[in-house]
Amino acid sequence: MKEFYIKPNDSGQRLNKFLEKAVPALPGGLMHKYVRLKRIKINGKRTEPSYKLCTGDLLQLYINDEFFETPDTQMAYEKISTPQVHILYEDSHILLADKQPGMVVHADERGDNDTLIAHIQAYLAQSGQWNPKDESSFVPALCNRIDRNTGGIVIAAKTAEALRIMNDKICDRELTKRYLCVVHGVPKIRSGKITHYLRRDENKKQVDVFSRPMPGAKTAQTIYKVLANRNGLSLIECTLLTGRTHQIRAQMAAIGHPLLGDGKYGTNAKNKPYGETSQLLYSYKLTFDFTTDSGALDYLNGLTFTVRDIPFVRKYFPGFQIG
Repeated sequence: MKEFYIKPNDSGQRLNKFLEKAVPALPGGLMHKYVRLKRIKINGKRTEPSYKLCTGDLLQLYINDEFFETPDTQMAYEKISTPQVHILYEDSHILLADKQPGMVVHADERGDNDTLIAHIQAYLAQSGQWNPKDESSFVPALCNRIDRNTGGIVIAAKTAEALRIMNDKICDRELTKRYLCVVHGVPKIRSGKITHYLRRDENKKQVDVFSRPMPGAKTAQTIYKVLANRNGLSLIECTLLTGRTHQIRAQMAAIGHPLLGDGKYGTNAKNKPYGETSQLLYSYKLTFDFTTDSGALDYLNGLTFTVRDIPFVRKYFPGFQIG
C-alpha cells in the first residue's frame, strides 16, 4: 500500500489526472477498476476518478508495488550543471524567460533535450525553489511556446495554481503579445490590421495563406506598425489578435514583405546578402490584460514586461530605442 498526502501543487485536479502523473505505470483501465473495487481510496473512503483533490487529502492505493517502480534514468534538467536562463522577471508563482534564438522550448522531433524548460527546471532545482522529491505530480512547466529560431518572452509556471490560471488566461486571450521583426522593403501603408486565413500543411511544415475563408483554414489577424526603415529594410511591431502557427511570418510575406532571414516564407536569394539564415523575429513585449478573475495572479494585471536589447535591432537600426 502507498499513500500520498495531497499538497497545494496537487490539489484542484481530478484524481485520474493526478494518477496519470504520479503513477504513470498504472494503466488507465486498471486504475478505473481499482477505484470500483475500493483499492484506491480518499481519506479511507470510496471515491471516483472525477473527484477533485483537496489540500490535505490522504490518497491510499492498495495496489502492487510494481506500479511504483520507476526506471533509474536521469532527467534532462539533471544533466545541466550551469543553467542558461535569461530571466526578465521572477516571483513565487511565475518566471518570464527571455528565450534566445536557436533554443527549443521543449524536446522536439530531433530529440534535442537541451531545452528552455530543462534549463528553467535545473535553475529552480539548484536554487532550492523546487524539490522534485517533495512533489507527487507537479513539475514547473511552460505556459506558452515560440519557435526555435524566434526569440522572446516565454512564461514558466512555478506552481500548479499559476499554471492553471495562466493557461486559462492564454486560452481566453487575456494577454497581449507584441513582436518586433525586420522585413524586406517598406510597406506603403505604415500601420493597419491584416486578415488572412491560414491552413497548416503538415508535409511542408508550414502554412498556406488565403485571402478568403477556405476549408480547414483558420482566421489570422495581426496589427502592424512600421517603427523605422533603413537601407531597404523596415522594423515593424506586430500585435497578435490571434495565435496561429507562423502567423507573422506568413502574413508579412503575403503582403509582400517577408521577414529578413526567413527562407521558408521568403527567399534565400534576398536573404543571402545579409548573411541571415533564420527569421529576425522577437516576442519582445508582454502585457497582462486580465478581464476575468485571476486569483493568485491578480497582482500581474496591467503589468507590461519588455525586452529592450535585441541584437538584430542594434545591427540594422542602430540608435533605435525600444520602448
